[in-house]
Amino acid sequence: MNNIATAVTLRRIRVLNDFFRATFLGGKVVITSGVASLPLDVKARAMIQVQSFADFNADNDPHDEHDFGSFEVAGAKFFWKIDYYDVLCEFGSEDPADPEKTTRVLTIMLAEEY
Repeated sequence: MNNIATAVTLRRIRVLNDFFRATFLGGKVVITSGVASLPLDVKARAMIQVQSFADFNADNDPHDEHDFGSFEVAGAKFFWKIDYYDVLCEFGSEDPADPEKTTRVLTIMLAEEY
């Protein structure tokens, strides 16, 4: 793949990830047991933080895909991560830039669970 094609593919992945993260549409959102055990208001605030996350930089987004972030809510540190699976969620996606071939899974976890 040439540099232009690579840049277009990367941009498409980033746009798909940003849309999914901001809306929770176009994939599956899961939370870990640690997040599930938190009070409802803390879980809600954490989900809003994920949806509004915009602090992407070279340290937390080295591939420029907007697929990871960290933040704090109520004194707890959280991570979120988007992974790419095939449509049946059995294997990794062969093409994360193609939403017809990819199921995005966004996991929200406490940093201590990583």
